[in-house]
Amino acid sequence: MTNTELILNMLAEASTKDISEAVKPKNFTESKKVAKQGGNVAKVARKELEAKTGKKVISPLNAKIFLEEKKTNKLKGNEKE
Repeated sequence: MTNTELILNMLAEASTKDISEAVKPKNFTESKKVAKQGGNVAKVARKELEAKTGKKVISPLNAKIFLEEKKTNKLKGNEKE
């Protein structure tokens, strides 16, 4: 997961929280609607960024694989010393 992906995830969560505080959903169905609206804010931002840069924002990276590779590379580096 790239920094941009993390930022867009945070935008979705913050937007959902702010919309929820403004709308004050009363049940699960209303909360679900608010969550979709918050996610849509990040979706619009992602689409706009992709249009401006010509590059996809979503990557095949995930934190678990990244950390495992980093650990493996670090161990290989220690073997050489």
